[in-house]
Amino acid sequence: MNLSLIVLIAVFILIALRKIGHFTIKIWQAMAGGAVVVLAAGEISWRDALTAIDLDVMLFLLGMFAVGQTLVLSGYLYYLAYRLFNRFKSAQQLLMGILFGAAFSSALLMNDTLAIIGTPLVLRLAREHGLNGKLFLLTLAYAITLGSVMSPIGNPQNLLIATHAGLAAPFQTFFEALAMPTLLNLAVTYLILRWAYRAQFRAGLPLVHNPVELLDPKLARLARLSLCLLIGLIIVKIILVSLRSPIQINLSHIALIAALPPILLSPARLSLLKSLDWATLVFFAALFVLTASVWQTGIMQRQVDALAMDLTSVPAIMLLSTSLSQLISNVPLVALYLPMLTHGDSASLMALAAGSTIAGNFLILGAASNVIIIQHAEKHGATLGFFEFARVGIPLGFINLLIYWVWLRYWYGPA
Repeated sequence: MNLSLIVLIAVFILIALRKIGHFTIKIWQAMAGGAVVVLAAGEISWRDALTAIDLDVMLFLLGMFAVGQTLVLSGYLYYLAYRLFNRFKSAQQLLMGILFGAAFSSALLMNDTLAIIGTPLVLRLAREHGLNGKLFLLTLAYAITLGSVMSPIGNPQNLLIATHAGLAAPFQTFFEALAMPTLLNLAVTYLILRWAYRAQFRAGLPLVHNPVELLDPKLARLARLSLCLLIGLIIVKIILVSLRSPIQINLSHIALIAALPPILLSPARLSLLKSLDWATLVFFAALFVLTASVWQTGIMQRQVDALAMDLTSVPAIMLLSTSLSQLISNVPLVALYLPMLTHGDSASLMALAAGSTIAGNFLILGAASNVIIIQHAEKHGATLGFFEFARVGIPLGFINLLIYWVWLRYWYGPA
């Protein structure tokens, strides 16, 4: 066993335990420590480490953190939430509204966007109504993972598949292949969450929503402008992808343009920038370095080769993409897997999209959006533990995988 893999396993253990004696270890600290160790030990060179950091992802997160923080500080996010959720009169209705609303929104706005915007929102709803914050954090995490499966722009790995696999009509292909099993999985997720947190629904008391006022009307106008820019540019990107246009708008460009109004026009720009979630950015930079170090050792590639199986079959694709996404980021995994599917049918490509994405429902590190949710939750005085996530996520993830596999195998196309 090599040092890079040992360090990765140690980081997993630290993230799971979160405490050593009297010391509490945050997720970003564990990952940053792992990256420092492999760099200091020479397991990966500084040049390779810098190359491994995905600048597009980092800039996207930076821009979205600025937009999300503007929405929170201005009060505009909670104002919108009141307008959207005040019609829900029970905890069951609120759970279903968050689950399906976040899922469909993530199909258009990308799962990481919903993770950033949605975390303070669901925590406020939980506190306002005296409900379990962990339940709503889990609901948000599972919803945006599932919802993003059925869209070519729902997450970065789907976008990679849509743009590099030569799909003639990416939105139609994703919708036809993955919309129905996604709806089934959302229904299953609702039932599992209802069962796992059944004590939350026994009282059955009606919810009382308190009207929300804007905290800073001037900043709220800038937040509204940022939100309009974000949605408008995403619609433009959808149209360009649908038309297979050579013009490309990177996600980082969309996020940074949307972040410009508060950064350029708000007198509170410095305090806004200081309050951004810099710890999460450190986490992702360290994650890229550590996983690249493990990948360079070749140990994972050798283990896959030893399986002696058809790596282009739907079951193999889903199994490998789901399991390996727990160890390395699903975006580079998809980039490495795609060349093997250049002559594969759409069922194989959709299996790769489903497997690499649904990995996020098993464990915290299976999806970047999970980490964003937990880091953001800790910033707002809440948390979600590794085992709490896994307790619900592992059985749910296996059911999700089974539903996608059965659909792709028997209804959509041959394995």
